[in-house]
Amino acid sequence: MATTEEIERRVDEADTARSAKRSTAAQQIGALAARRAEIAEQLDNVERELGDVLVESGDVIEIGELATFTDVPAADLTRWLESRKTPRPKRKKPAASSPGAKNAAHQKPAAPRAPTNGKTSPLQEVPLARNDAANTPAEVT
Repeated sequence: MATTEEIERRVDEADTARSAKRSTAAQQIGALAARRAEIAEQLDNVERELGDVLVESGDVIEIGELATFTDVPAADLTRWLESRKTPRPKRKKPAASSPGAKNAAHQKPAAPRAPTNGKTSPLQEVPLARNDAANTPAEVT
């Protein structure tokens, strides 16, 4: 059986080896992620330039011709072109006077429903305020 000192030494060795592997993995991931970000930025810049040239040359050559001449898929050319077109200004929506006003204008009023199968509706009528004349009993003839 191992002594407590031997156990501690073995755990330290295992931890040291594991820590070294973790450190190496973290360093590699960090370096690769930084490299990827740099390449992605370069790619964005190239795609932006492609779009600019496509916009500038649009009056002299069409996407289909470019695809034929360059063997670049028309879908890619179109995507680059559309990414460079200036976006249309968005229309402002009129401000609603109340939170439900926007939807209320387009909704039909709910029709009353008759109870089904002799069951009453869980909604009960709310009594309306009465004036003095309504409180007096009506004459029955």
